[in-house]
Amino acid sequence: MNPNLKHLHPYPFEKLAQLKAGITPPAKLPHIALSMGEPTHATPHLIQEALLTHLHGLASYPTTKGIPELRTAIATWISRRFQIPADGINPETQVLPVNGTREALFSFAQCMIDAAGKTPVVIMPNPFYQIYEGAALLAGAEPYFLNTLEDSGYVSDFDAVPDDIWQRCQLIYICSPGNPTGSVMDQVSQQKLLKLAEHHDFVIASDECYSELYDDESNPPPGLLQAAYNMGNTDFKRCVIFHSLSKRSNAPGLRSGFVAGDAELLQHYFQYRTYHGCAMPLPTQHASIEAWRDEKHVVENRRLYREKFSAFIEILSDVCTIVKPPASFYVWLKTPILDTEFAQQLFAQQNITVLPGSYLSRDFNGINPGLNHVRIALVAPLHECIEAAQRIKTFLNSL
Repeated sequence: MNPNLKHLHPYPFEKLAQLKAGITPPAKLPHIALSMGEPTHATPHLIQEALLTHLHGLASYPTTKGIPELRTAIATWISRRFQIPADGINPETQVLPVNGTREALFSFAQCMIDAAGKTPVVIMPNPFYQIYEGAALLAGAEPYFLNTLEDSGYVSDFDAVPDDIWQRCQLIYICSPGNPTGSVMDQVSQQKLLKLAEHHDFVIASDECYSELYDDESNPPPGLLQAAYNMGNTDFKRCVIFHSLSKRSNAPGLRSGFVAGDAELLQHYFQYRTYHGCAMPLPTQHASIEAWRDEKHVVENRRLYREKFSAFIEILSDVCTIVKPPASFYVWLKTPILDTEFAQQLFAQQNITVLPGSYLSRDFNGINPGLNHVRIALVAPLHECIEAAQRIKTFLNSL
């Protein structure tokens, strides 16, 4: 048995189920689930139709690398979205399709980390997507947490990392827009990190799966490859980005995303994946091509989230401090009582499920940055988000 398994923490939703165990909420109030970041908007017809049209592809083994048409569609999208010249991304060497970013974010660390000798470090934001931590632990590395606090706009302060940690760092996970805060790392900060990576020789894994859910149509969040290219790192050395159709295209069940960036790193990761056995089915590949080629459904998706944010915040703004994030579909709400008590009582009294912030973070340097926050995912339909806001307002007024 892998001895590192004992270091894994329970997943946040396991802890949430235990928190709610034995509680019977009011039967007259329908349950509203706002805890999980699972999109509920309709999956575009073009994706569904492409799946059906190419079901005959199930008769063939897919390749790990994916079909050229998919890699080209992804490279074209990267070029257009992040203002990189058309020949700046090589679909043959700098793009790999993956079955959703979750499996890729995890397996990437297993491929990249060299655990021989002095214990390697994997740096990650705090709060964080727990896959980062699990990936580090099972790769034999030591997680190092960067607290993201309100004072710094919920972005990581790289100056706070001691030099000895940078020296042992082999991999850093960044998440922009952030989960759970929706904060966006600007290009200056990304380029600062790129210079640190060059100096200390570590790899940057940029989780950008919320990058297409932003508030300002004229100001999309910058990406890591964009920052690298603009500072002259046109080969994207030490840079790998992770993108998914789950949030962008409301297709979490499709399990489709990609990894792109440094060709040398991706060659090693490709070799790993040929043994890992994770090729994307051909019907999924064809559906993904249609999704990456179309932006109309993504623009509409953003409009729907803006509508929900506006309604939700308007209802709650006079009873609590609530801020609209620049991106993502989360509200990172401060709680007037302990976050676990808030989530438990809200469920008991109003039949609404939210996720305690402390379940998404670790105590580090005397701080738990998720404490006394809850993550509210505005994934439910508009009318349910409005109903939830009204019930949360009632609950807050009762405290």
